[in-house]
Amino acid sequence: MHPCITERGSRPRVKRWWHCRSVQCALLFLSSTCSSINTMNRLLLGAVLLENLSVTVQVPVMLAPPTKVRFNSLDYKNILVWTPPTNSTTLQYYVQWKIYGEPQWLDVKGCQGIQRHHCDLSAVTSDTREWYYARVHASSLPASKSDWALSPRFSPRWDTVISPPVLRLNVTEEGIVVRVKPPKPNVRKMHSSLQYKIYLIHTSGEEEVYKLDCCSNKLPLKELNQKAVYCLQAQTIILLQAKSSARGSLKCVSTL
Repeated sequence: MHPCITERGSRPRVKRWWHCRSVQCALLFLSSTCSSINTMNRLLLGAVLLENLSVTVQVPVMLAPPTKVRFNSLDYKNILVWTPPTNSTTLQYYVQWKIYGEPQWLDVKGCQGIQRHHCDLSAVTSDTREWYYARVHASSLPASKSDWALSPRFSPRWDTVISPPVLRLNVTEEGIVVRVKPPKPNVRKMHSSLQYKIYLIHTSGEEEVYKLDCCSNKLPLKELNQKAVYCLQAQTIILLQAKSSARGSLKCVSTL
């Protein structure tokens, strides 16, 4: 028998019918509530699990570039040097160069994947009329590398340091014979405009200056005081470039 029908006939009693509907609604409400509670419990459990879950993400480390990239040039031997990044011992370095105004960078042969902190660019920067740039970046195997570090603009003509000539002194009965050791090959290329200044310094501090062409490496000094101390210095002069070296170290001898 239907729960909402009486025993005496098919006419429903309103009070019993509303009671029946109330029970059904209550059951539906309880069912919906339980479902919501279960869903909430599952969400709370998921939140707890996510909170306790530790996820590690591997972020690539960008290498710091080399610093203080610069040319050290002595007698047209042009060496690029740099300071490695802090706390780096097993890095490899790659060097490129270009002429000022040119768009293309070129690899320096013998300076790709090196571990030293210098690179000889004399062969590719030998034209004294040009200006050059160089750059270097660090790399750590397998694939991590730094940004390029750029050198200041470099001119062999103006930026190279010329070394002073080396003197050899020989004391004779006539005085002092000064011999100048020939310059290094890179400087010798400038022989057409190369000159030496020889400074003869007396004990009083007075100086006499002699000029010597590069093709003549012998200078006799006569008419000197006997048993006197003389000191000499020399300086290299490149006339066409208006460039000179510092004075060399003092060399002193006593006459006979």
